[in-house]
Amino acid sequence: MCWPSENTMLKAYIVKQRRELQVDIELELEAGGALGLFGASGAGKSTVLACIAGIEEPDNGYVQFNGLQLFPPSLPLHRRPLGYLTQEPGLFPHLSVSENVTFGIPKEVAATAEQRQWLATLRDRLQLGPLWNAPAALISGGQARRVGLARMLARRPPLVLLDEPFAGLDRQLVRELIDDLVFWSQTVGFSMIAVDHQAEVLQRLCPRQAIVLEQGKIVQRGCWSQLYDAPVTPLLGSLLAPL
Repeated sequence: MCWPSENTMLKAYIVKQRRELQVDIELELEAGGALGLFGASGAGKSTVLACIAGIEEPDNGYVQFNGLQLFPPSLPLHRRPLGYLTQEPGLFPHLSVSENVTFGIPKEVAATAEQRQWLATLRDRLQLGPLWNAPAALISGGQARRVGLARMLARRPPLVLLDEPFAGLDRQLVRELIDDLVFWSQTVGFSMIAVDHQAEVLQRLCPRQAIVLEQGKIVQRGCWSQLYDAPVTPLLGSLLAPL
């Protein structure tokens, strides 16, 4: 099935006025699902994620997650059960890698054997062992992306939002991070919405379903095969064409 509709966990209708366009879209995501938001730069993809994450507040609409009303009214960021990863890892340079990964986790949770084992698993899978006690200010950009991913997953969020977190990285590192995310999505069982301007990245992360945005509106949704076989706009056909 190309567009699953059972076991819906996220329902969102987002209206947000930008200077150049108005974002006006409706979407749903099932438990354990992965949805790719695709389109040209400036189509409104990142605005959708920011409104779901609580970084921005919609002008109108609603965001509901597993019975929890995220908007309206706007629920504070720290009460939203989701992980949000962007191009900037946002690490604290004066803290060590391990301190960044565990930042914000309550001490009573961090002290449990289950949480310690989970952190050890993340550390080993993401190859952070040699960096674990190093200051974040001294690690490379690629290493910082791994740390950001570990910090997001440390809380085991049921929903993960990815806003072009691989931009500027070499292809081998992108492959490794995508493999890690697919592995963790299956291990942890989180749902995922990913934004990227590269179709091949989204196909790896979200192979079953995609939404195409142009000028803040949905122009097509479905399987990737449907998008490639019958793009509904010339722009989409151009974006999907090989170089």
